[in-house]
Amino acid sequence: MNFNFLDSYSFANGLTLKNKVVMSPMTTQSSFFNGMVSSDEINYYATRSGGPGMIITGVANVSDLGKGFEGGLSVAHDSMIPGLTRVAAAIHRDGSKAVLQIFHAGRKSNSRILRGHAPQSASAIAAEYPQDSEVPEALSDAEIQQIIEDFAQATRRAIAAGFDGVELHGANTYLLQQFFSPNSNQRTDKWGGDRAARMSFALAVIAAVRSAIKEANPSRPFVMGYRISPEEIESPGIRLADSLFFVNQIRDLVDYVHLSMGSYERTSLNDPSDTEPLLKKFSEATRGHTPLIGIGSVEAANDAQAVLDGGADLVAIGRELIREPRWVQKVAAGDFSSIRTSLSAADMEELVIPSVMREYLVESFGSVMHFASENTAPRETSTSTQYKNTLAPMEGFEKKL
Repeated sequence: MNFNFLDSYSFANGLTLKNKVVMSPMTTQSSFFNGMVSSDEINYYATRSGGPGMIITGVANVSDLGKGFEGGLSVAHDSMIPGLTRVAAAIHRDGSKAVLQIFHAGRKSNSRILRGHAPQSASAIAAEYPQDSEVPEALSDAEIQQIIEDFAQATRRAIAAGFDGVELHGANTYLLQQFFSPNSNQRTDKWGGDRAARMSFALAVIAAVRSAIKEANPSRPFVMGYRISPEEIESPGIRLADSLFFVNQIRDLVDYVHLSMGSYERTSLNDPSDTEPLLKKFSEATRGHTPLIGIGSVEAANDAQAVLDGGADLVAIGRELIREPRWVQKVAAGDFSSIRTSLSAADMEELVIPSVMREYLVESFGSVMHFASENTAPRETSTSTQYKNTLAPMEGFEKKL
C-alpha cells in the first residue's frame, strides 16, 4: 500500500520535512530538578531521530513559576541553552526537524512543585481535577505582561539552541487555555470577558513570539505552532464552537495548528448528536490557511493514513514511537511484522526509555501503553476508538502533578 504520510512536506516559510510524520510532545520527566537537560533525554531523542520528519519535545516551562511537574524541561534561563542545544542536535542527527514545545502550567501546578509559591492563573479559581487542586493566585496585569515576555525570551533561547521552531502549548488545560476558558477566566479587565476578549492573552503571546522570531532573524526557516484542545468537559467551559472560533482567529498568525485529543476518531464530547469527526471540522477551518496536525491513538500505518485522509496535513504519533522508535523506517520498508505494538520491561534499555519515564508511564498511562505480560498476546489493531468519546490521560485529565 502507498502511504502518502511518507512523502515530504514543506511549510510556507520553507522548512521542509522528509515525511509527514510528527513525533508528538511527550513528557519524559527526566530533566534535572531545575529543568536542565539530562543525558537520558539526549539519548532518548537521538534514538528516535531519523524516523519522523519532525520531533516536538516534551514541554518546557518559560518561567520558574510556569513549572507544571517535576522532571520537566525548562527554557526559563539562558543557562538552559547549552543543554537544549544538545537536544536539538540529537534530534537533527539523523535528519528530523526539532521543535521545542513551550508553556506555562498556570493552575495545573501546585505549591510543592513551585517550592512554596502558589500557582497562578487568570482567576483565583481552582481546577476541578484533580480534586485536590489548589486555588491559584489571579495574575496582575504586570505579571501577565511578564509572562508574555517570558514566551518571547523562551523563543529566543530556542533559536539560539538550534531548534527549527517552537510550539505554544495552548492545550491540556494549561495557562494559555486557562485564559480562553470561561471556567478559569472570570476576569473583568481587558484580559477577560466574552470569548473574543478571552483570546487577548493568546494573541499577545503569539504576537510576542512572532516578534522574537523576526528580531532574532534565524538563518534557517523557523516555525511557530499552536496546540489546542477542542473541548472542555467542565461547565462553564470551552465548547467546540469556541475552539473553532479560536482557530479561525489564529489560523493566519501561526505556522501550524496541532490538535490534542486521545483519538483521531473523536467526536464532540458535549454534544452526542454531533457525530462528525473533530478532525474534519478543524481541517475545514484551517484548509487554505495553515497546516493541521492530526493526532490520537495513531498506532498502525492505516491509522496514520486515516488521519491524513480525514483532512490533516501532518500526522502526530506518540506512544507508538515510545514502543517502536523505528516505526517510520519499518513502515517504509514494509517490515510490519517486526513493529512493536506492546511494551515489555525487558525492552526498556534497548528502547532507551529513561528510568524515571518508565515509572511515569506505568503510573499515569498504564491503561494506554499496552504493557506486555505473560498473559497478553501481541496487538494487531489500534485502540483509536478507546478515547473516541472521552478525555484520555494524555490530555491532562488524569495527570498526576
